Amino acid sequence: MANLDYSIKIGGEAGQGINTIGDILSKAFADQGLHLFAYQDYYSRVRGGHNFYQIRIASFPLYSFKDQLEVLIALDEASLDLHSDELKADGIIVYDRENIDPENKNPNSLALPMAELAKTHGGKAVMGNTVAAGAVWQIMGGTPEVLDNVLNRLFQSKGSEIAEANIKAARAGRDYAAENFSGRCSCKLDRGDDGNSMVLTGNEAIALGALAAGCRFMSSYPMTPASGVMQYIARQAGRLPLAFEQAEDEIAAINMSIGAANAGLRSMVGTSGSGFSLMVEGLSYAGVSETPLVILLGQRPGPATGLATRTEQGELLFSIHAGNGEFPRAVFAPATAAEAFWTTAHAFNVAEKYQVPVFILSDQHLADSSLTVEPFDLNAVTIERGDVVEEAEHNKTNDYKRYQITESGISPRAFPGRSRQCVVIAGNEHLESGYSTEDPVTRSKMVDKRMRKLNKLAGEIMPPVSYGDEKPETLLLTWGSTYGACREAVDIANKKDGKLQVVYLPQLWPFPKKRTLEFIKEADRVVTVEMNATGQLGRLLRLETGLLPDHAVLKYDGRPMNAGYVLGELEKGGVSPWQ
Repeated sequence: MANLDYSIKIGGEAGQGINTIGDILSKAFADQGLHLFAYQDYYSRVRGGHNFYQIRIASFPLYSFKDQLEVLIALDEASLDLHSDELKADGIIVYDRENIDPENKNPNSLALPMAELAKTHGGKAVMGNTVAAGAVWQIMGGTPEVLDNVLNRLFQSKGSEIAEANIKAARAGRDYAAENFSGRCSCKLDRGDDGNSMVLTGNEAIALGALAAGCRFMSSYPMTPASGVMQYIARQAGRLPLAFEQAEDEIAAINMSIGAANAGLRSMVGTSGSGFSLMVEGLSYAGVSETPLVILLGQRPGPATGLATRTEQGELLFSIHAGNGEFPRAVFAPATAAEAFWTTAHAFNVAEKYQVPVFILSDQHLADSSLTVEPFDLNAVTIERGDVVEEAEHNKTNDYKRYQITESGISPRAFPGRSRQCVVIAGNEHLESGYSTEDPVTRSKMVDKRMRKLNKLAGEIMPPVSYGDEKPETLLLTWGSTYGACREAVDIANKKDGKLQVVYLPQLWPFPKKRTLEFIKEADRVVTVEMNATGQLGRLLRLETGLLPDHAVLKYDGRPMNAGYVLGELEKGGVSPWQ
């Protein structure tokens, strides 16, 4: 297959069906056997405001988006005004003839009567977005049967008549494009592999990872960008052994999940930064009560409501240090949808084995971006519940101690109501039995017991992942969704003998000090890359190793970075926000 690499942007107002076109084309590209990376940019409103959905497709794996476009689908005038300059010289525009003044059209454009074709062939004007998808599919040379199959699969749940109507609408778009725009697009889609890939967002991958790991309870209060996980899991609650509760607020949400975890269920709570602020007291309760709890923290720009539908990585240090008092925890930050699945499954094991709260740091860019992912091997998902006292064993003793002091700091865990023994779970300082105490000797022993878990946790650290030159002049140190931009920047630079390497930290706490230092020692210059204003990873590096990065590449305007941005900032020299 040719080494193709194309980008398509669909622009318009919220409510115009932008996501429908994007979803149809994304799934069709995947079924065509191509790799894709798609992301959304949207305002926090139901209707109005300029939104877009950008899809990049290639014959090789993708990790980020690029700036230049081969195709622009414009559903309103603003899309032409804002995005025409992003088109390559031979790029094309498909625009809605009913909504856009023909005088604004690019010479290399197709004026598509979306509503008219939709009503004539599909029966309803609302299918105009399906017409647009069909036209673009034809222009780019996609296999017709692939698109028909995708439409049938997407709309079958609404009834066979709706599915057939959408197929007819797409065919009308294809026929119109073939008649009016034949041979004018330089993009040509070859067939790739067998088209067996899934198209998943980060949120969907996190939800699937939780389900595969045996999550049995989730409570949340809706908050972008974590709401997608909540919605996915809520839809499964009726057919899987799973309970979901939309709580009245974030305080109730974390306390419900703590209660479910202490009753013996694998439990999860989801939120964003300002919602997590309300959960901090509950987090501390989970810490002192040694409750295994998975916390999904979907980051977005703050403070307070900030930019509710945009992206940022501003809660790294917050997640590590939140809560009153001192207690162990783990903090993970997956970089891709595939990694989000496996990290989430791992997080449940860590939470239960060490009886600690575990964070999964996501962000809007990871949460809402779609990637092609190979099907997961569910047989590779392991479930490790740690030191659990079985019911029969529990009934043999009259002296169960929920917080028994052990060399590892991990006490055998029993569940209330499953035996004749009393299980006392404490939110204040306590004896081994769980009953409260203010004895200073016991207090010190209990703090030491809890903190000993960090030694065990440190032995299971997910190691840093490197990519690029093994003896780099410049090492890019990063975390979370910025990895994709850094990885592609490394590829671009090293083709020109740039000698770059990216080291990505999937686990940020306990900090992987030893392995990170080994990578740093091989580099002439260290640059952290992250989506915040203060260089939080650089500050964490100094806290844990005493070393400061040489520079930082930062972005905090609410929009994601890509390889072009990273390379441009490196050329400028970066900044030093730690001075």
